[in-house]
Amino acid sequence: MSEEDSSLDRRSFVKLAGGAAASVTLAGCSGNGGDTPTDGGDGGDTPTPTEADEGGDGSDGGDETDTATPTEGETGTDASTQDFPVTITQGQPPSTLDPHDHRETPTDTVVLHAYEGVLARSPGGEIFENLATSFQRVEPGVVRFDIREDVQFHNGDDLTPRDVAYSVNRIVQEDVGLSPSPQSDQLAGVTGASVVDGERAVEVESDGLNPVVFSLFANYCDVMQRSWVESGDNDPATEMNGTGPFQLSSYEEGVQVVFERFDGYWDDPAEVTELTFLGASEASTRVNQLLEGETDIVVNVPPQEISRLNDSDSASVAAEASTRIIYNGMRYDVEPFSDPQFRRAMNYAVDLNSIIENVLQTFGDPTGQPTLEGFVGHNPDVEPYEYDPDQAEQLVSESGFEGAELELHTPNGRYLRDFEIAQAVVGQIDSLSNVSCEINQRDFNSLATELTDGDITTSPHFYLIGWGNATFDASQTIIPLLTTDGSVSSYSNEEVDTMMDNAQTEDDREERDAILQDLNALLHDQAPWIFLNRQYSVYGSSNRIDWTPRADERIDAYAISPAE
Repeated sequence: MSEEDSSLDRRSFVKLAGGAAASVTLAGCSGNGGDTPTDGGDGGDTPTPTEADEGGDGSDGGDETDTATPTEGETGTDASTQDFPVTITQGQPPSTLDPHDHRETPTDTVVLHAYEGVLARSPGGEIFENLATSFQRVEPGVVRFDIREDVQFHNGDDLTPRDVAYSVNRIVQEDVGLSPSPQSDQLAGVTGASVVDGERAVEVESDGLNPVVFSLFANYCDVMQRSWVESGDNDPATEMNGTGPFQLSSYEEGVQVVFERFDGYWDDPAEVTELTFLGASEASTRVNQLLEGETDIVVNVPPQEISRLNDSDSASVAAEASTRIIYNGMRYDVEPFSDPQFRRAMNYAVDLNSIIENVLQTFGDPTGQPTLEGFVGHNPDVEPYEYDPDQAEQLVSESGFEGAELELHTPNGRYLRDFEIAQAVVGQIDSLSNVSCEINQRDFNSLATELTDGDITTSPHFYLIGWGNATFDASQTIIPLLTTDGSVSSYSNEEVDTMMDNAQTEDDREERDAILQDLNALLHDQAPWIFLNRQYSVYGSSNRIDWTPRADERIDAYAISPAE
């Protein structure tokens, strides 16, 4: 795609190219399953990976990308000269403003407004050029990005290929900046980047073919200015200097982040003139803020609040089947979770269908493998574990861990009804005759830090957490969570490692998908965690804005317009 085509009214493209990710209307939605939003496995609600996600023949950027272009008549209008402030309330405030030093979606949702990557992904899942004007596979293990001209950072300095290469290396090379970056596995296989001599281009190297490299860069690796970071005069955790459509106005840690529109943005200016992010862990607080006009978008609206919002004159509700799994993680290096029989027992002990029906009121889909339906590598023959408490008790006995006392750590307010899901799991496990279980409510940021700080010995033995995967590929769940070298894993299984390595070096798409399907079947049998539900993102939004949810859970204010 040429630079002229790819830059054509990007704001309208980001907003309108989401046909495959249309939100589910919730007016009159009941809990009997008849009106339940589908899981999008047929491509209706959840984006499926494009061929670019899996790599191509590498001859040029066009062969490896399935890039959608705005159709004639979809060009946008100039940003309004009138003030259009928007406020978004998430369940948690950001843990940092450094785009490379976190692993939480609430933080990512905030920083993406100031920072951008070389590629991006539309709501419908299509990869398109962003700070790069083209991309191609030069040879196995090497890809090239041509970098856009006339792009300025918020401090007025020009973007250079040196900044792009530095940003890649800051994530994947421990001696460059962060030691290490918690996002290193989000660029799995990437070993480094360098500027192409005499050209406005960057080459990125990988250890092997890396068939999903463009999919990775469509979701991860925001570009930072090297000189700004390395000067020592700035703190990336509390200050921001990106190229995005919004620049930081003020930051009150744990309270709010305020952006203002960046009028020097390289593409069309945003229609939102001021953007504020708040955090409120209690769902009732978020809903009340929306109804009282204090915010415009709230996350994780509980099912019992849907009718109250839809019946109001000021707000409505929309849901989207997301790319996130919710699961109960286990420390595999400690007893009793080191035993696969005990782990299977915990899966049989949980009545997942009851949780989806009664706790989530059908806003969730059961899972039985790490990879969601519609993703590369999903195995359609693998079913969720059945609820069988008798089988659970028998396996506990056979494992030799009768009388085990468990404590489930869980956040409250980060995911849809997370604490209530945890309560149900704890109650069902505790009802077994030979295991006891209790709950421990945790602050999400502290729990997430313990799980992602690189020291597995500091993390709890048993916990509820979510994992989002915006690449629509099995690798970006399995590599970080379930391989020996995974950054968020205590799990180690030689067969799993070998199969994952084979998948990451396989250039035949069908063969790679078959390897990953077999791997998902193996992981189902190994029961590395209690498989819970696919997350549904249930939002409330003000009627004063025009906005559509995305499957990848990103709330993109660049795509928000005043309601007509």
